[in-house]
Amino acid sequence: MTYQHLAASVTFLACSLLSGVAIAEIPIAIAGPMKGQFGQFGAQMRAGAEQAVKDINAAGGVNGQPLVLEIADDACNADQAVAVANQLVGKGVVFVAGHFCFSASLPASEVYANAGIVQITPATTLPKFTDERPGEGVFRLAPRDDAQGRIAGQFLAEHFKIGNVAILHDKTAYGKGLADAVKDAMNDLGKTESIALGFDAGESDYRNLVSQLSLEGIDAVYLGGYHPEAGLIKLEMEKQGLGAVLVSGDALMTEDFWSVSGPAGNGTLLTYPQVPRELPSAQDLVSVLEASGNQGERYALTTYAAIQAWADAATTAGDTQLEGVSVALQEGTFDTVLGPVTFDENGDSNVPTYIWYEWRDGAPNPM
Repeated sequence: MTYQHLAASVTFLACSLLSGVAIAEIPIAIAGPMKGQFGQFGAQMRAGAEQAVKDINAAGGVNGQPLVLEIADDACNADQAVAVANQLVGKGVVFVAGHFCFSASLPASEVYANAGIVQITPATTLPKFTDERPGEGVFRLAPRDDAQGRIAGQFLAEHFKIGNVAILHDKTAYGKGLADAVKDAMNDLGKTESIALGFDAGESDYRNLVSQLSLEGIDAVYLGGYHPEAGLIKLEMEKQGLGAVLVSGDALMTEDFWSVSGPAGNGTLLTYPQVPRELPSAQDLVSVLEASGNQGERYALTTYAAIQAWADAATTAGDTQLEGVSVALQEGTFDTVLGPVTFDENGDSNVPTYIWYEWRDGAPNPM
C-alpha cells in the first residue's frame, strides 16, 4: 500500500460514515518518550503515526474499519513501559508501533506477547530485542546494532591500526550494547582497545574522563550513547587539547548534538541509516508532514512505515489477530515510504542500512 494509495479521497469508509452506518474502530498505539530528554524522538513518532492513521482511514481503514490512535509515554523507562503496555492491553489495542528505547521495548514486548498484540518498533536497534523475542508478533523496522557495530569496528581496526582506541559507553542498554558490538568487531579484526569503560549519563562535567583519555594518548574514541553526553565530552576534549577523533552511532544524528558541542563537534563521525527523507518513496509524505508543521525526520517515517506494514498485513490476514498478522508480516513484502519492506524469521527488517556521516559546520554530511 503506497503513500499515494493511502491518500485516496473517495473511499468505502467515507461513504459508510456519510450513510450513518456504524463501523467498529480498531485501536492501535504508539509508545515512546513523549516528553523529557528524548521527547523530540517521541514527537517524530507521533507525527508519523497520526499521519499514517489519517491516511489509512482516508483510504478505507483496515478491512473496512477505521483506526483510532492511542499515544503512550514510556519516558524510556522499563517500569513505566510495562505500566503503559498493560494500559494499552486494557484498552484493547491490537498493534503497537514502539517502543523507542531498548530499555522500554524489551519489557513491553513481554506484555504484548502475552496479550496477543503485534509490536513493531521503529527505533530499537539492540540485537537482543529480536534475538530473544518472547513471541511471534515482535518485529523491528530499524537496523540492528551489531550491523552498526561491525561497520564501526572495521573502520577503527583499519584506520587506527597503530593508534590508541578508547571504547566508552553510557551504561544504558543502547550505549553499552552498541559499544560492545564495536569492540567485538574490532577485536575480531585483530585490533585491541587501549581502554574500555562506562561513564554515568546525565552528568555535566566530564573533565576527569577526558583527562584519563589524554593520559592514555587516545587517538580515537568510540562512544556508545546519546547526544547530550557526546556533545559535552567532545567539548571537553577540545578544551583539554585532545585531538582524538570522536566516533559514535545513530543517536548523534540530531542538531541537538551541535547545540551542545558547537564547533568542537567538527570532525565527529557517526554511522546512521540512509536518511529516510532522501528516499524517493518518502517525498510525498515529507511534503505533507512539513506542510502541517511537522518534521519529516527518521522516526516519523519509520513509525509511518511500521503502521503501513501492519495495516497491509492485517488486510492480507483478513483480521487483526496475532497469528494471521504475524504470518503475513513474516511472508509478505510491503510497499512503504521506506521502499519495499520484508521481515526475516527473526523479526528483523531488510531496511535501512548504515552509511557514514561527518559533522561539519553544524550539519552531518555523508562521507
